[in-house]
Amino acid sequence: MKQSVESDPSPAANASTWVDEYGDSLYRYALSRLRNPEAAEEVVQQTFLAGLEHRDQFSGSGSQQGWLTGILKRKIIDFVRQRSRSAQTAEVDMRDPLDSFFDRSGSWKKNVHETLLEPLDSVDRKEFWPIFQKCLGTLPQRQSGAFMLREIENLESAEICEELEISASNLWVLLHRARLRLAHCIKSRWLQENE
Repeated sequence: MKQSVESDPSPAANASTWVDEYGDSLYRYALSRLRNPEAAEEVVQQTFLAGLEHRDQFSGSGSQQGWLTGILKRKIIDFVRQRSRSAQTAEVDMRDPLDSFFDRSGSWKKNVHETLLEPLDSVDRKEFWPIFQKCLGTLPQRQSGAFMLREIENLESAEICEELEISASNLWVLLHRARLRLAHCIKSRWLQENE
């Protein structure tokens, strides 16, 4: 007995409705990770193409949206890795503004550490998240990519190093600088918006 197209749960039967059914939620997910509308659109399109190309791999044990979200996560990681590689050659720090936070021995200058982290006590406040998003957008691409993979995608260090093709010590430096820059930016914007 043949199944009708309407009751066929396979991705092949429903692929024509993916954009209408899942496009908005996949786009929102990608935008929250990449903070760039064009990049989010691109990875969602790549997700749909990969889904069509590999629809025979959908086992049917989960939802189509979950399956497509899994593909999207991989596309986001690929995008961050590619962006990180292209930024690697373009990014040159002539003068690191973070030097003003440390003394010659490499220790925190007096009260800098506490002052920078002060707004982080207000994570639950509505004002914090827009500031955080703006500050995340100011990071250099390699730092932003490493930070997003570690803190937002919750990947392990070894996975991030493999994805970005960097050493563990390079990852540590990128994450350290990203956290410092975020803390400084958040502190500055927090004070500006609360004056």
